[in-house]
Amino acid sequence: MSEIQLFSISNEIKECVPSKVILEKELQNLIENNMETFFGVRFLKSEYAITNGRMDSIGIDENNNPVIFEYKRSQSENVINQGLFYLDWLLDHKADFKLLVIETLGNDVAETIEWSAPCVICIANSFTKYDVHAVNQMQRNIKLVSYRKYDNDLILFEHLNVPVVAPITRESYNSNNTNRNDNRKTHLEKLSDSSDKMKNLYYSICNFIESLSDDITSNQAKFYLAYKKVQNIICIEIYTKRILLTLKLNPDKIELEEGFSKNVRGISHYGTGDLQLTIRTAEDFEKAKPLLQRAYDEK
Repeated sequence: MSEIQLFSISNEIKECVPSKVILEKELQNLIENNMETFFGVRFLKSEYAITNGRMDSIGIDENNNPVIFEYKRSQSENVINQGLFYLDWLLDHKADFKLLVIETLGNDVAETIEWSAPCVICIANSFTKYDVHAVNQMQRNIKLVSYRKYDNDLILFEHLNVPVVAPITRESYNSNNTNRNDNRKTHLEKLSDSSDKMKNLYYSICNFIESLSDDITSNQAKFYLAYKKVQNIICIEIYTKRILLTLKLNPDKIELEEGFSKNVRGISHYGTGDLQLTIRTAEDFEKAKPLLQRAYDEK
C-alpha cells in the first residue's frame, strides 16, 4: 500500500513517527464516541449481538443507510468475510435493525431507513493489496480504512478503496425493502428515462464535482446521488426538464435568485442540505459552479 509521511513544521522540520498500534477496544471507543465526525455516521450501539456473532459497532449514515464497523484484532483475522456475513445477516433481519433505530433515534428516523446501500467499514492498522483487490471484486459496499496513531495526539484514517457496487434495480430494492411500498421511480430509473440533453447536463455536473478533489466519493441512494467528503456536500436529483442540486451551504449567506436558488430549510426534500439549486440549462450550470466549489471548500 502507499506510504504516507507526516511532518511537523513548527520550529524545526521533523517527521512524525507512528506510535504503537492502538488497542482494539481503545480504537473502538474512540470511533464510537466520534463516529459522526470521523465518518458521518450516527452511532447506534456497541457490541450488537446477533445470531452466531456480535457486530463491533453499528450506526446509520445521513442517507439513512445502515453502517457496520468491524475492527481487525490480529493479522490472521479475516475481518472482510466477517463483515460480509454481518451485512447479509442485517439484510435478512431488517425488522431488528428498525427496532434498534426506534429505540435509539426515534420512530421518525426509523421510517426513513434506506436499504439501497448498507455499508461495512473495516478498520485495521493495515490491509494488503490483495484485501483491496478482493473487496473490489465483490461488488458490495465494503470500505477498507487503515489508521495510524501519532504521539502528538494525531490519528490518521486512510480510505483505501471506493467500493464498486452492483447497480440496484427496482426489483432488487423492493424485494429488500420492508418500510416502503411505492411506485415512484428511483434515481437510476429517472436517469435512464431522461433525454440525451438532460443526461449530458447531468454527467457534466457529476464530472465537475468529481474534478474538485480526489477525496470526493459518490453514494447512490434510492432517489438521489450523494457526493461526500466525510459527510454529504452535494446531492443530485434528475427530472424530465430540470436537475436539482441540494448543497450543504447556509442559504442565509447566499444571495438567492428566484427560479435558480432556494432555501429548503424546514421543507421536506430528498438529499441533505439547506440550499437547493435548479439547473435547466448549461448557463444555470455555469452559475452553479462557484457554489459547488464553495460547498466543497466549506465542508
